[in-house]
Amino acid sequence: MYPKYPNTYKAEIPVGDKVIKIEIGKFSEQVSAAVLATMGGTTVHATVALGRKVNLGYFPLSVEFAEKLYAAGTIKGSRWVKRDGRPLDETILKARVIDRSLRPLFPEGITNEVQIINTVFSYDGENNPDMLGLVASALGVAISEIPFEGSIAGLRVGLNKETGRFIFNPTETEMETSDLDLIVAGTGQTIVMVEAGANEVDEETMVKALTSAQAELGSMVEAMKKIVADVGKTKVDLVEKDEEKEAKLKRIAQVINSQFMDQVKEIVKAKAHLESTNEDEVVSQIMEAVNAGVADESEQVDEGLAKEVLYQATKKEARRMILEDGVRPDGRKPDEIRPIWTEVDLFPRTHGSAMFKRGATQAVTIATLGSPSLGQYVESIEGMEIRHYMHFYNMPPYASGEAGRFGYPKRREIGHGALAERALLPVVPSQEEFPYTIQVVSEIMSSNGSTSQAAVCGSTMSLMAAGVPIKRPVAGIAMGLMSDEKTGKYVVLSDIQGLEDHTGDMDFKVAGTELGITALQMDIKLTGLNEKILVEALEKAKVGRMKIMEKMLETIPEPRPQLSPYAPKIAQVIVPADKIGEIIGPGGKRIKALIEETGAEIDIDEDPERRVGVVNIASPDRAVIEKAKKMIEDIIRVVEVNDEFDGKVTRVEDYGIFVEYLPGREGLVHVSNMSREFIKNVAERYKVGDEVHVRVNEIKDDGKIGLSLLSQEEEAQVRAERRNNGGGHGRPLRNNRGGGFRSRRGDAYGRSNNHRRRH
Repeated sequence: MYPKYPNTYKAEIPVGDKVIKIEIGKFSEQVSAAVLATMGGTTVHATVALGRKVNLGYFPLSVEFAEKLYAAGTIKGSRWVKRDGRPLDETILKARVIDRSLRPLFPEGITNEVQIINTVFSYDGENNPDMLGLVASALGVAISEIPFEGSIAGLRVGLNKETGRFIFNPTETEMETSDLDLIVAGTGQTIVMVEAGANEVDEETMVKALTSAQAELGSMVEAMKKIVADVGKTKVDLVEKDEEKEAKLKRIAQVINSQFMDQVKEIVKAKAHLESTNEDEVVSQIMEAVNAGVADESEQVDEGLAKEVLYQATKKEARRMILEDGVRPDGRKPDEIRPIWTEVDLFPRTHGSAMFKRGATQAVTIATLGSPSLGQYVESIEGMEIRHYMHFYNMPPYASGEAGRFGYPKRREIGHGALAERALLPVVPSQEEFPYTIQVVSEIMSSNGSTSQAAVCGSTMSLMAAGVPIKRPVAGIAMGLMSDEKTGKYVVLSDIQGLEDHTGDMDFKVAGTELGITALQMDIKLTGLNEKILVEALEKAKVGRMKIMEKMLETIPEPRPQLSPYAPKIAQVIVPADKIGEIIGPGGKRIKALIEETGAEIDIDEDPERRVGVVNIASPDRAVIEKAKKMIEDIIRVVEVNDEFDGKVTRVEDYGIFVEYLPGREGLVHVSNMSREFIKNVAERYKVGDEVHVRVNEIKDDGKIGLSLLSQEEEAQVRAERRNNGGGHGRPLRNNRGGGFRSRRGDAYGRSNNHRRRH
């Protein structure tokens, strides 16, 4: 047992130019293991708990990741609910990365519940807690009494786009200049799990990143082994050996090998083509053959055991066909891609829709466009974020021909949706280029391997069909591997289907454009993956991607120049930051009036970096957008002398009329600037609501505007006439700056100084 607090065990694990500080024995002494990991100002606490035995038919491992807002010194923004809610999708993905890294290294046959919980207690805004959680969880299992096949570590790799240097566990600041976000878990000899997003990184660079990560993982694991040697517990045997069952399994295997191999081969081929296998009939025949002559019922085999051995036999035969015969179960060559069918515009009212079918795997993807105000607000320990591109993935039970639970997405669906989103994100236009919120939803209609990559392909087509100007099309493919560790023989498979995924040694998903990779996801069942296999898999993946993309582009070669008539039209107006208040008005009065008058949806976002406001105007009617856009431009317009406007009379006085010449902006047309003729009674000529055409003839130092109904030529003539006759309205006028006129006795409105002071 490791020491108890306050005598905690402390150690350090180097990662590139950074250090992970480890403390063991400080917290949670009742669990199998508890590890506190800190890097910079970020701290994660990982616990490993061993539970009771259960019979679920699979290893009951659960991994959780909890990011509390208090870790970043934040209180939940909701006015009514202050408790942290359900984990964000990003938090679930962090737990999934740890699960995928550790699960393959537990020995087969464990039926005890094992639960790993990671809690982020501190976040400094720079060091991401996910890799700390992975290292702490792996170390926790290694020092616990739970059987575990060796020590592994995990790290993130960034790529500085300026220097080309790889960065291990980069900070958030360092990631801002990175073209790569690569997570690798494994040892110095083995890569177990890979997850990556990239900005069209080429295959050669990706291989270098993976091999560099593998070398760094080796040094991390050595440091972890020393910790295990110092404080690790003695492992217990949780796998119960049933000699009687083992004997029965051996008898069944002998009977199948001697009498039923033809049926096994037929089952493999039928599964590959999703045809009826008649397995139940074969199982009955196997049971009858095995139990023949066995009088003691306790020694007879049951249906469950027969099915278990038959499955192992079909798995072994599928691998043999590929490795020895060089033929895949469905008859394809190793690098052959299944037939592809594509279609766009499936549904009449959606903004963009596409179907991508590869073999029996089929995805329908729908793209929906909305105003920027419909972006997703995400509140996490990293702060508040608004996302304007989202991808969701749904795989209902009918996709695999089954009846099952239908409702909230499972972790697998969240993970596949995130992978497809990551693949498309580098080519989605920015808000400045395309001011829309974009939601893409992939519905899996049929599943037989690589549905996430079908979602990638379908998403590309649906975005182009919707008129989204993506930079380049993205295609995805899943690669597989069959290998024999004894002989060293291996075969890399392109476009694996379900059977090959279940029986193979690798599931390697690669998505990207013609220029490079945008997303990777890899799970490996081997004890080692050498660089030669990695290079070959990436090279064949690129060839396969290009073949798939060629088929996609036959259906829709480029983004449509026009949006769907049912999609909202959006215009964007960039305004100075100090003009935002003028558009909004007191208490939001002006912007509410704009929305009511035009019928457009208007929202304003402030961009502190550029010191501007971004006004987004949305409506299905382009004329409505243009009207609202003009009104907003008029509000912020800088008025100059001699500018002309169509205005509306808002007030009538003896000395003139007040005219709203721009939304919310008024000026006075003095009686002297109304006509060349003498006007005795202003009220007889003008009424409130009258529309008049005015010209700016004066701008005062305090910003007040003087207007005129006269043209420049007419005003010049009136001025000349008034000089000759002493002033047509009883006062001589003199020129003011900007070409306007003002009274000698009063202001531009003809009011005396006393009158002006009273107002």
